[in-house]
Amino acid sequence: METTAKKKLGRGIIVAILVIVLLIPATLYLGTKLSGRQYYITSLLIILYTMLPFFLAFEKRRPQARDLVVLAVMCAIAVASRLVFIWAPHFKPMAAIIIIAGVAFGAEAGFLVGAMSAFVSQFFWGQGPWTPWQMFAFGMAGFLAGLFGRLGPVARKRIPLCIFGGLEVLLVVGTILNSSTLFTVVSHITMESAAAIYLAGLPVDAIQALATVLMLLAASGPMFEKLDRVKTKYGVMEG
Repeated sequence: METTAKKKLGRGIIVAILVIVLLIPATLYLGTKLSGRQYYITSLLIILYTMLPFFLAFEKRRPQARDLVVLAVMCAIAVASRLVFIWAPHFKPMAAIIIIAGVAFGAEAGFLVGAMSAFVSQFFWGQGPWTPWQMFAFGMAGFLAGLFGRLGPVARKRIPLCIFGGLEVLLVVGTILNSSTLFTVVSHITMESAAAIYLAGLPVDAIQALATVLMLLAASGPMFEKLDRVKTKYGVMEG
């Protein structure tokens, strides 16, 4: 029974769970103890962590250039979706594109697209100690979307997908980003300071959740159709 369960999950997902539960939190914690521009080291480590589950996801063959190209395009679309709304404070639907990538290509690919999109987009907003936390937050968005995608047709229906995306951004992505503020800005963490930061971040999280829901409502159907066509024609992301 245990062997069968592991086979169903796949090596990539098992490794990704270990990375998410152990490696990344430990790295983020150690990153808060560093000074100066050492956050680049933390970001680089998280990039390496996200690549490992992706490559292990291919049980039968090595990833091909076409696989990486498609994921690079998804990263570019995600970054563009954040940039195009630069005029609207906090209204950034990047998580929606990451969620679509996770549902379409699996948890490991969603993890990679989320982390890389956050890292690249920060070159436009400015890198800082918050960058690794954003990589973790949006990587989680893609990873959980990939797990949600295992529900099959249900995950691709607009209403369930929108509900999932909104709640994920509000409860998971928002919580991690608010934790970033707590651990990188507050010198002495107390219950009062933590409550103040999480409550102050709630409106921002709600706006991002709304942006995610609207983007999923508008774009998920056409994007799934195009991505399925690419997968069928070129055999993209087939293990």
